[in-house]
Amino acid sequence: MGKKDASATRLPVDQYRKQIGKQDFKKSKSVLKATQLRAEAKKSSSGFKDAFLVIAGILFFVLCVYAFFYLNLSTEINLDVDAD
Repeated sequence: MGKKDASATRLPVDQYRKQIGKQDFKKSKSVLKATQLRAEAKKSSSGFKDAFLVIAGILFFVLCVYAFFYLNLSTEINLDVDAD
């Protein structure tokens, strides 16, 4: 395979990455650093965010189960009192 044949069969993903890379050269270094810092901050905070969402989900599930049993037991107690 020649060089022309190899470059003609590029994946669309590779072409997209090359296009994005060309656009980054147009930006100044300060803008690129700011973008990189934002991306790193987003990656580092996602672990805390995920853990918080899991704990909140578990607490919500436990609260729903508690409310279900509370409402069922409270209506049974009220029925017993009215029957006397």
